[in-house]
Amino acid sequence: MPTQPQHIAVIMDGNGRWATSRGLKRSEGHREGTETIDRLLDHLLKIKIPYVSLYAFSTENWRRPKAEITAIFNLLNEFIVKKLEKMVANGVRIVTSGDLSRLPRKSRDLLADAMQRTAKGKKLTANFCLNYGARDELHRAAAAWATTSAGKSLKVPTEKQFKKLLWQPNLPEIDLLVRTAGEQRLSNFMLYQAAYAELWFTEKTWPEFSAADVDAAVAEFMRRKRKFGGL
Repeated sequence: MPTQPQHIAVIMDGNGRWATSRGLKRSEGHREGTETIDRLLDHLLKIKIPYVSLYAFSTENWRRPKAEITAIFNLLNEFIVKKLEKMVANGVRIVTSGDLSRLPRKSRDLLADAMQRTAKGKKLTANFCLNYGARDELHRAAAAWATTSAGKSLKVPTEKQFKKLLWQPNLPEIDLLVRTAGEQRLSNFMLYQAAYAELWFTEKTWPEFSAADVDAAVAEFMRRKRKFGGL
């Protein structure tokens, strides 16, 4: 019998397009997108998916207008403040991937508090990918390995050794990767962890993404035969 995915990753695309198509500011699309995250976490808890990774802000997103970047992090702060108690009560554990040092101080402080307060959550691990890029993650891991070998003959790390140098080495590999808003590319997202992920795309923008869409993606995943290079 096919089993449902353990780790779902989501490229949450289309907030700005959702807003502009309705004559709203792009920031309103990002605000609606945070509500979609809340609904997603609720549904993943309901259907017992234990891990989710969310592409919240990429290393390339710094190229966006400063006002939009500020709005995104203000909404992140608001989301944490409003939803933290609920996440603690529901057994959600928050972790992050990416270099948080470039984030605004308030966002860093709120994330640190959220990770500490949700550390005992057992039902769902939510990995927020912030200032994250897969190439950056791999470059950092390679540099860290080279540093550990300083003064010694540099050896090729085993897969197990290398994985320990990634942002969240204890998360399982991605089973199902979802992208919204009609785009069909990975956009530098978790390239190592998604090596054998099943890909699922939808034309719906992220604010339109619903529990029914989650169920459709999971149902499609369970129809597929995963070979992992075998027969």
